[in-house]
Amino acid sequence: MHDHPTLDGYAWPTCSPCGRELWVAEAGRLACRPCEESTATRIAELPALFRRLDTTASLMRGARRSGGGSSGSKNPPIPPRLEVLALVGPGGVAARLRDIEDAWRSALGWTVAPWRGSPAQAVPQHAAFLANNLLWACGSYESVGQDVDDLRRLHGECVALVNDERRPGRVQIGACPARYDDDSLCGQPLTATAASHRVRCGGCGSRWETLGEWRELRAAQERVAEEQQRREEVAA
Repeated sequence: MHDHPTLDGYAWPTCSPCGRELWVAEAGRLACRPCEESTATRIAELPALFRRLDTTASLMRGARRSGGGSSGSKNPPIPPRLEVLALVGPGGVAARLRDIEDAWRSALGWTVAPWRGSPAQAVPQHAAFLANNLLWACGSYESVGQDVDDLRRLHGECVALVNDERRPGRVQIGACPARYDDDSLCGQPLTATAASHRVRCGGCGSRWETLGEWRELRAAQERVAEEQQRREEVAA
């Protein structure tokens, strides 16, 4: 149970990443301490995960990790794992961490960090910066929820590839029915996967996690579809 009083008509502050109500001791924070701790663990693990991915054995399907085999083999090279190359190359882990670091530096009023060389050189430095400034982000950075979610996904992708897991595909589940303050419709395509009960809109940030919220999502989508159909009928 939370240790805060129940006040009628008052919306108690919630954690931006997970949506849980904050404790009194967490007053003023944007992210709860469990989210901070789990994110800190993921950040700390990313450099080692990257090193494991950035090896010939990980990049080549079925490559031997050590010994046995002639270097002069006439067999064709094993096809590279493109999903691994996407994470270790340009636009991969290093770039995704860099984007978060640059956003935090901008919010802090600091200069953007200079280029740090190859992704292998950059990842540990990006991770160190994020680890050192995570407490600030959880307490003061308005977009921390998105960054915590991005770090969770990035860590999950790395773990899945390191463990050679086959991640389930995503399926389209319709458009986002949320509306902005000016009553305009978001309309961003939504996807879901059997690996998670969470649905999050990449456009407006709306999320649905429980069975009840999934039903609300479907009902809202149906209302939007009915409104669009009525407009089309009037226009015809």
